[in-house]
Amino acid sequence: MHSPLIIDIAGTSLSKEDQVRLRHPLVGGLILFARNWLDRAQLTHLCSQIKKIRTDLLICVDHEGGRVQRFKSDGFTPLPPMQALGELWLRDPLAASNAASACGFVLAAELRACGVDLSFTPVLDLDYGRSGVIGDRAFAADPRVVALLAKSLMHGLLLAGMSNCGKHFPGHGFVKHDSHTAIPVDRRSLKAILSQDAAPYDWLSTTLGSVMPAHVVFPRVDDKPAGFSDIWLNDILRGRLRFQGAIFSDDLSMAGARLIHGREVSYAQAAIAALNAGCDMVLLCNQSLDGGAVLDELIEGVLQAQLKQHWIPSEASELRRTALLPSFSATHWDDLMVSPAYMLAMDLIP
Repeated sequence: MHSPLIIDIAGTSLSKEDQVRLRHPLVGGLILFARNWLDRAQLTHLCSQIKKIRTDLLICVDHEGGRVQRFKSDGFTPLPPMQALGELWLRDPLAASNAASACGFVLAAELRACGVDLSFTPVLDLDYGRSGVIGDRAFAADPRVVALLAKSLMHGLLLAGMSNCGKHFPGHGFVKHDSHTAIPVDRRSLKAILSQDAAPYDWLSTTLGSVMPAHVVFPRVDDKPAGFSDIWLNDILRGRLRFQGAIFSDDLSMAGARLIHGREVSYAQAAIAALNAGCDMVLLCNQSLDGGAVLDELIEGVLQAQLKQHWIPSEASELRRTALLPSFSATHWDDLMVSPAYMLAMDLIP
C-alpha cells in the first residue's frame, strides 16, 4: 500500500481524531511544528505514541538552524543559519566543511534522541540576496559551495542515522515573492537554471535521500509550478539529473500550491496533481487546528481518486518513503550528551 500523505496534528498529544487519521493506510507520516512542543519529555512521549500506532509512520520536522528551528529549548542546541557556514567557508573552506558535518550530526542526533525521523534539510537554494523567505537559510550564492557544504551537512545527518531532503528544487532563491503568499515566477531559461540553481541536485544525486520542489513557476520550461510538473520532476530531476530518492511536495496549503493553469483547485485535487506529476509524498500543513475537517477531506478525496483510478498507487514510491526511516536505533539523550562524537561536534559549531 502506498501511503503518500504527510499531515499535521494540532497539539502536544494525540487526539482521538489524530489517531484515526494516522491509522489510515493513505497516511505515511506527519510533520511537527513548534506548537507540538513543550519540552523533550513531551516530544519523546508524543513520538512514542505515534510509533505505537504504526512503526512505519515517518515523523518529520522543518529543523534547519537559524530562524527555521522548531525546538530551541530544554537542551536543544540553537544551530546557526546555514549562511554562517558559507561565511566561514570564505575564511577556511575545510573548517567550514567540518563545521557543517558537526551541525548536521548535532541536529539529527538531538532530534532522533526524541523520536523524530527526518528533518527537511538542507536548503540548496542559492543566495541571490533577493528572496526574503530564503535569505540566510541558504549557504551561499555559489552552487559549488552550496553543494559541498550541503554534502558535509548530510554526512553529519547520516552519522546520526538520519536521511536528508534537499529543497527547493530547482531553486527558490532567484525570485522575490514568497510562495507561502504568492506564486513566484522565474523567467530564466532552462540552461541558466541548470547551470546555477539546479546544479547542486546534479552534483548530489548519489547522496540526496529526498527532494522537495519549489512552488515556483518557470514558464520557459512549464506553466505549472515545479512541484506539479512532470517535466521538472520526471524529465529533468529523475531523467537528466538521475535522482533516485523520494520527492515530497511542498506544503499544499501555501498560496503557490493550489493554482494550476491559473485555476484554484481543492487540496485533494492538488495532491493528486502532485502525485501524478511525480511526487511520492504530499504535505498538507496547519489544517488540524480547527478540528481537521480539511485533512479528512484530503484523505477521502485521495481515496476516491484511487478508487476511480485517477491516481495509481506506486510500490516504488512506497519503498522510497520507507527508505527515509532511520536505519539504526537512536542514542538516548543522556548518553548522547556525554558521547565523544557529540562533544566534539558541539565544539565545532560556529
